[in-house]
Amino acid sequence: MRVLVRLLSTLLGLAVAGAGALLALEVAWHWWRPADVPLVAPWPAWRDALANTGWDSFSVRVAAVAVAVSGLVLLLASAVARRRDVRLTDPATDVSVTTSPRSLARVVGTHVRAQDNVTSASVTASARKVRVRASSTFESEEQLRPRLTESVTGLIADLPLVRRPKISVVVDSPRDRR
Repeated sequence: MRVLVRLLSTLLGLAVAGAGALLALEVAWHWWRPADVPLVAPWPAWRDALANTGWDSFSVRVAAVAVAVSGLVLLLASAVARRRDVRLTDPATDVSVTTSPRSLARVVGTHVRAQDNVTSASVTASARKVRVRASSTFESEEQLRPRLTESVTGLIADLPLVRRPKISVVVDSPRDRR
C-alpha cells in the first residue's frame, strides 16, 4: 500500500507542477501578446461558462462530491500505508522499541546461512510470520528442515519480541529431486 501512496503522491505532484507550468506559460503569453487568443487552454470560454454557473448547480455539486471522495480515498490509502514495525519488549517504562521486518529477516537469514550444509537462504519476516526458504546440496529436506526449524525457533525465542511469530521453513534440495 505504501507503493500506492508514493505513486499517487508523485502523480498528484506532477499534475500540480504541470498545471503551474501551464498557468505560468499562459500568463507570460498573455503579457507578451494581450490581444491574441490563449496559447493552450481556452480561458475566456471557460470564464464565460463559469460566470453563468451558480454554486447550487448540479455540476458544482458533482465536482464537490468527486473532490471529497477522492480526498477520502487518499486519506484512507495513507492511513493504511503505515509502517509494519515489529515490536520488541520495552526495556523501561516510557521507552518503546521497534525494529523493521527487514532487520528481523536479516538476523534470521544470517543465522540460517551460518548453519551447516545450507547453500543459500532467503527470509521474509513480519510481526506475525517468519518465512525461511533455504537450499542445500548435501542434505535432503527431511534431514535439514527439522534442524533449521529448531534453530530458527531458538533464535526467535532469544530475541526480545513482544509477539512470537509463526515460523515456516522450506528446504529446496537437489537430493529430493532424484
